[in-house]
Amino acid sequence: MVTDEDLDAWVEGLEDLFARVAGRFYRVEPRRRARAYVRGLLAPLAGKNGWTLAEAAGELTPDGMQRLLNAAAWDADGVRDDVRAYAVTHLGEREGVLIVDETGFLKKGTKSAGVQRQYSGTAGRIENCQLGVFCAYATSKGRTLIDRELYLPKSWIGDRERCRDAAVPDVVEFATKPVLAQQMLARALDAGVPAAWVTADEAYGGDSKFRRWLEQRRIGYVVAVPSNQTIPAVASTSRADTLAAHAPDDAWKRRSCGDGAKGPRMFDWAVAELPTYPDTTPPGWERRLLARRSLTRNSKGEYEIAYYLCCAPKGTTDQDLIRIAGTRWAIEDCFQTAKTEVGLDHYQVRRYDAWYRHITLAMLAHTYLAVAAAIAPKALAAALSQSRWARSNVSWHT
Repeated sequence: MVTDEDLDAWVEGLEDLFARVAGRFYRVEPRRRARAYVRGLLAPLAGKNGWTLAEAAGELTPDGMQRLLNAAAWDADGVRDDVRAYAVTHLGEREGVLIVDETGFLKKGTKSAGVQRQYSGTAGRIENCQLGVFCAYATSKGRTLIDRELYLPKSWIGDRERCRDAAVPDVVEFATKPVLAQQMLARALDAGVPAAWVTADEAYGGDSKFRRWLEQRRIGYVVAVPSNQTIPAVASTSRADTLAAHAPDDAWKRRSCGDGAKGPRMFDWAVAELPTYPDTTPPGWERRLLARRSLTRNSKGEYEIAYYLCCAPKGTTDQDLIRIAGTRWAIEDCFQTAKTEVGLDHYQVRRYDAWYRHITLAMLAHTYLAVAAAIAPKALAAALSQSRWARSNVSWHT
């Protein structure tokens, strides 16, 4: 049973979080409206756009909320840094895992920054959408989103007039998704985020420059690669699927890569050691190929196999690599909860800077949920079961 004390703890915790970011808002008005915006994102509203957030804040029009995103003076990157530090304070562990991936935001029209017809893994097909590349942080205590970048296709960067119409700064140049991921990982590592691992899907793991950069930063990785990925062998090269096809039966071990909604996620796994190269592999580290095979055959009578390239300090166990491979799914959970609980994809803005502002405030709300789940689950239950706190008359730090 949740109590008023639990609800008070929820509100007090949110007040403490806003005290961290208050200095990023240079005037009282945007500072107060940002608090109202985030309270609305956390409230049980059917939709979380400018109108509904304004209504939840007791405002007659969405003009103030739109001004917060489009024109008010505040430091969105500074808020991002504060959110990351808050996550580390409450969720940080030395063996933390940084995860990079993208998610799609379906859009109508052609004016929103970065929008075009492109493949969206969220929709599973080509759609008119924006793509955001994100970095998540996962430990045994919880998981949350800590950084974000909007992907701008070449068609946008090549049309500077179109970019200016969407408030894209002239200094922004084209960057691939792996490069955007690398920028976010660099920020996290440079800020001292405690992490021993990086994991990602094959869109990032298949990029040799991305893997080489991780090795230069001396951080372990378990990254998915396509089946036709070229793998260095003892005397030549081979494909990932070819090497896995020659694995003996006793090389496959049935193990869990972590718990899912229905219990342990069980697969058959095989691990092979790969040659190392002194000019790229960190001293005392080694490379491995990890293969994950489904327990049952598909409609074609074949096992489904996924492949991972790994680089880690010597002595790292196979089970460690399997666990990190399974951790990649944490970012999918973050996307789902951020979209369903705090309106990550509910925005109605076109400007480049406005996208970053909404996404950053949604990340703040999502991280507070993650921390509350880790350290104050009763307070979280209280807030999610009641809506009166969304309009509560709270004395916030200004």
